[in-house]
This record gives sequence, structure tokens and C-alpha cells, in this order.
Amino acid sequence: MDIMTVLQIIIGFIGLIAIAIPFSDNFKIINYKYVGYGILSQIILAAILLKVPFVIEAFEVLGNGVVVLQNATVEGAKFVFGYPPSDMSTPYISLLETFAFGVLPYIIVMACISAILWHWGILPFIVNLISKACQKLFNIGGPVGLGAAANVFVGQVEAPLLVRPYVSKLSNKELLILMTAGMATVAGSVMVALIAILKDVFVDQNLIQHFITASVLSVPAAIMYANIMIPSNSITDFDEKKVPKVYKSSMDAVTKGTSDGASIAVSVGTILIAVIALVYIVNSILGFITSQFGFDLSIEIILGYIFAPIAWLMGIPWDEAIIAGELLGIKTTLNEFVAYPALAGIESGALSERSKLITFYSLCGFANLSSVGILISGITAMAPERKDDLIKVSFKALVGATLASCMTGLIVGIFI
Repeated sequence: MDIMTVLQIIIGFIGLIAIAIPFSDNFKIINYKYVGYGILSQIILAAILLKVPFVIEAFEVLGNGVVVLQNATVEGAKFVFGYPPSDMSTPYISLLETFAFGVLPYIIVMACISAILWHWGILPFIVNLISKACQKLFNIGGPVGLGAAANVFVGQVEAPLLVRPYVSKLSNKELLILMTAGMATVAGSVMVALIAILKDVFVDQNLIQHFITASVLSVPAAIMYANIMIPSNSITDFDEKKVPKVYKSSMDAVTKGTSDGASIAVSVGTILIAVIALVYIVNSILGFITSQFGFDLSIEIILGYIFAPIAWLMGIPWDEAIIAGELLGIKTTLNEFVAYPALAGIESGALSERSKLITFYSLCGFANLSSVGILISGITAMAPERKDDLIKVSFKALVGATLASCMTGLIVGIFI
């Protein structure tokens, strides 16, 4: 790594922290000890998850498991939607080659499996380890630590369900942590669907390793940014015996997990229809107006220039920063299901392998405008009296979650 790259990384750390400070309720009392803990814990976790041999081997086994899961999902989808594979002699394609019937079923199957693993105690064991570490490092309460850590495996709305009895008692800072962690990570069910989209582009990469690493690293980053934006010391007491049991039995986990996965899949599909249509309309208007003046303008071009400086702060060279910034902007304003296919569709050589992987990590999160609405409505259903507080911290959560994913991209770039 040359001296200019090292200098860019140092500036990146300073810059990504500095961007959050204007959003702080009181920047004078920010405890920079927790900022240091956040960055240091991310670096240590990245070293363990990306460089320790037996961890890499474990991810390879997990990657093989994902292949089995994908094949199993195809078998189930073929039974319900199956048509013969398309070929060059017909203008029709198989339903299984479409996004709706070829990608979204992964969300349903993985949500079901996640529910089973949660009921059997496998995922709670891992989540508790992450939660305890976050509580010690950042001096946060048990409920918000558990809720934040659970986002690594379950959805941004499902995670707060684990601490439902405490939601009404949480301080605004704790609500901010819960929302920021929810938007800085992606659920396990969505990971497998995204792997199906990206597997032909990142052929030599263990994608499940990268997705899990991104979500794990982004949890301490999310808490760190929440500490910057609301630097208070409020802690809600925790009684582990009062944590609600999510599923009554294995069969209940299967049925509820499948139902939740179907809801997520339908939500993803319908949101994509709407936002892609809106983008097309806006781009058509922009294209018509700017063509009268002899140049082309689109949402993607505008977002590229807005987010290019942030892409540079992540360690991406300036000549590639506009492309990476465009993808980051698409993820923030639309969602990751639009941004990742755009990343997959970039022409060869437009981004170096290092820049492509840094961008991959920065896109790994639910930090977008539609997620803000989903989180507010989901958590409000558990504690209606906190709706105004949730709305109050929602923009901070969006900014913090976006920066958390970018910080993860910066740190991973050190190890590539």
C-alpha cells in the first residue's frame, strides 16, 4: 500500500466522522472514546473475519451450504412456478429466470430457515455474544444491545420485536441506535437473494462471508454514529427473563418464518416496481429538458457527483469515485435491490477489483428512504406513544446508517 493510499485512508477516517458531527444534538459532549472503540472494534473484527484461516474455512463451509440452499429453493420454485428453461429458439423465458420467481423465493426460504435456527437457540447464542460485546464497549443497555446485534441475522423490523417490552421505555438515543443498526445491516433472508444476483460477477469471492462480515462490522459503526448524534448516557435496565419468546415450536417457526419471508418478498417486489417506474419518469423529464441545451442529465449522474466525495473517503480513487458514488446514491435514495444489480452490470474495468469490493460493502445495508418509513411504522406498532420520537430521530438514523456502511467499506479496503 503506497503512501498516497495510506494518506487517503487516514483522511477517510477523519472525514467520515466529521460528516456526522453537524448532525449531533450537542457536539461539545461527544465522547470520542466510543468513536475510537467503534473504529478499533471494526478493524479487529475485519481482521478476524477476513484473515484468520479457520474463520475463512468456516465461511467456505457456509458458502457451500448457501449453494445447497439455492438449489433447494430452485426445486421448490420449480414445483410451483416451473417452466422449461428458455433457449435461443423461443422469445419466452422461464419464470424461474425472472426476478419475481427466480430471486424473491430465496427470501422466503431463508426467512423460514432463520426462524428455525432462532427457535433452536443457534442464532440467539451468536447474537448474545455480539450484544454483550457492544454493551461493554459502548456502555449501552441490554435491550438496545440485543436489538442492534439481532439485525445481523433478522430483519430491521423483526429485531425490535425481541425487546418489545422495553421499546416504550427506551430513550431517544436508544431508539436511534435500534434504527441505525437496523438500516446499516441486511437480514439473512435478503443476503441469499442478493447472492443469487451477484454470484456471476464476484465469481472468485465467498459472498456469504462478505455479507455477514459487512453486517457484523456495521453494528459497532452504527452504535458509534448514534453516540455522536445523540451523545447522552441514558441506559435502560434489562431483564433477560422478560425477552419475549418469538416462536412457540419448530412448526410455529416454520409457518411464521415463511409468512414473514413472503411479506418481505412481496414488499421488495412492489417497492421495486414503484421506484424503478418513478426513476424512469424523472429521468425522462430530465432527459427531455437537458437535451434542449445539448447535454444529458439523469438521477444517476446527479447522485454520482453528490456521493463521489464520500466514495473517495472510503478509499476509492477519484477517477472511479463518481461511478461508486452513483451506486451509493442509488442505494440511499432507492434501495440495495436496485444498487447491487447496477454494480453487477458495470462494464469490465470501470472499477478495479478493490474499488468494486469496497463499493460492495458500502451498499450492504437497508439505509434508504423507504426503510425509514418501514421502521417507523413497524416500531410504532409496538409502542404507538413513541411515534413522534421515532420520526424525530429517523433522519439521523438514515445518515448514521449510510455512514456506518461507508466506514465498513473503508476498513475492509485496508485488508484487500
